[in-house]
Amino acid sequence: MRIFVTGASGYIGGSVALQLVRAGHEVTGLVRSKEKAAALERLGITPVVGTLDDAEALVASARAADGVVNAADSDHRGAVETLVHALTGTGKVLLHTSGSSIVGDDARGETAAERVFEEADVASGSGWEPEPDKAARVAIDRLVLDAATQGVRAVVLCNSLIYGHGRGPSRDSVQIPRLVRQARRSGVARHIGAGRNIWSTVHLDDVTDLYVSALENAAPGSFCFVENGEASFAEITRAVADALDLGPAQPWDIDSAIDEWGHEPAVYALGSNSRVRGALARAEWGWRPRHASVTDWVRSRLTSGEPG
Repeated sequence: MRIFVTGASGYIGGSVALQLVRAGHEVTGLVRSKEKAAALERLGITPVVGTLDDAEALVASARAADGVVNAADSDHRGAVETLVHALTGTGKVLLHTSGSSIVGDDARGETAAERVFEEADVASGSGWEPEPDKAARVAIDRLVLDAATQGVRAVVLCNSLIYGHGRGPSRDSVQIPRLVRQARRSGVARHIGAGRNIWSTVHLDDVTDLYVSALENAAPGSFCFVENGEASFAEITRAVADALDLGPAQPWDIDSAIDEWGHEPAVYALGSNSRVRGALARAEWGWRPRHASVTDWVRSRLTSGEPG
């Protein structure tokens, strides 16, 4: 298949694009610069230089492909509208990347949530509404799902906390590297509040396997949580401290965390609960994840120069 990937030089998009190449697909990737384009070419990916605001480039690339993976920006509504418009009536697949912070709460590290979200809780659009800061992202997810009624094989893949070194041009994910950079700079690994908040997790290699499976097997209108395991942030930062040979991890007040990371990353990416369970990919797409412990990976692979 010919696949167009947005965010092809990024952590998720780059790794997915490379996995698609290895699976025998012909991959075109959207990148912002000629320098990043050269990096894609070395991986066997044909670059398209542009941005998510370049509607003409998005439409042309989507229509020339057999399917699209949108992995650039979960919050860019304009790009999603453009891609849906380009694919309407074609029956082609659109895999849209979301993130499980959509079910995040305002725990600020102090409590472990009892509720574990299942796919139907979000996909149905009834009985649950996100925190106001996440409403726009959920609206985009629902826009993608609605495209299934317009002749698009539209699918939302909602990733939990991803760990593992990237296999494309970008090596680092979002959440754990923030903790690591702060710990290295200050000499102290920190979690927000008591660190009781829990996130579901998934290894990047399992993520890329799932994207390939979804491309081949997902039905229109599918919403899939991508997860395999979970951990509290106290457990994660304890593992970071061990990997960096630091003293015990310590609590941090929310205001200091916001000063360090910004409001959204501190409150939602690092301070909230996001506990989800994904049954669809296992039951219907043949997905069999191989990695289940983020803390084992942090202790054994965090400082490794090797991919994975």
